[in-house]
Amino acid sequence: MSYLTVSDGQLFYTDEGTGGETVLFVHGGTCDSHDWAPQIEPFAARHRVITPDLRGHGRSSSFAGGLTPRDFAADLVSLLEHLDSGPVVVVGHSLGAAVASVLGVEFPDLVRAVVAVDPAYGFDLDFAAGVAAAFRTPDPVAVAAAVLAGMEAPATDPGLDWLPTWHRRRTLGTSPETAAAVFQGLFDAPNEVTLRPAAEGYLRRRTCPVLTVSANASLKAKGIDLGWEEAVSLHPYSSAVAWDGVGHWIHQERAAEFNELVLDWIAGLPASPAEGAN
Repeated sequence: MSYLTVSDGQLFYTDEGTGGETVLFVHGGTCDSHDWAPQIEPFAARHRVITPDLRGHGRSSSFAGGLTPRDFAADLVSLLEHLDSGPVVVVGHSLGAAVASVLGVEFPDLVRAVVAVDPAYGFDLDFAAGVAAAFRTPDPVAVAAAVLAGMEAPATDPGLDWLPTWHRRRTLGTSPETAAAVFQGLFDAPNEVTLRPAAEGYLRRRTCPVLTVSANASLKAKGIDLGWEEAVSLHPYSSAVAWDGVGHWIHQERAAEFNELVLDWIAGLPASPAEGAN
């Protein structure tokens, strides 16, 4: 494990595994890289796996400046360049999927493909305005904990009944400044990365393959469907799936099924233009 000095802060990351593709895991807001515990070992058995804590989260320090998807993406560009990673498959959950999309649009030479897990984009303006307003409060951490609690999986698997407590306690350990800035960075208008209709044009600028794995409940809450996801992911290898009976943390709730889906999709990635020329 290592720390990288980025701007005026320290970015924590791990770098494990060899061979195959290089996979960059990007966690969601008020979370940390522990979210990917069910993925790191299975993926590192086949691929190089880079797993950071975003600025202001986990073991990474707070930085001066913003906490928008673009700010997080800029930090990750510095990390990938430091590690000489070459193009990566970016697997992002929630906020992390928005960050992955910024990388895909604005740094395409660094991105082989994007896997967007219950992504924090596709919200309409009215819904987003309500969420952003809720975070203009003296206690944004409590608001974040309540919002995320409403996105937990149905209580059907007793082996996972500890997950909501873990998610809640981690959110409660986030600084108020980080909680407010992260959610306002996602939901305050104007925001072309996450809010419809501007996000539709922005996301179509991802020229790489995109696999989207959503909870059906999340699509319904956003007022979109798989057709919308397919329409903003134009590469012919792109795919979108939605599962019933899951909450926001799909990769934890149905880890074995998720890992099989994503590893198989990565294994089938078409050669990049650079590879095809060799």
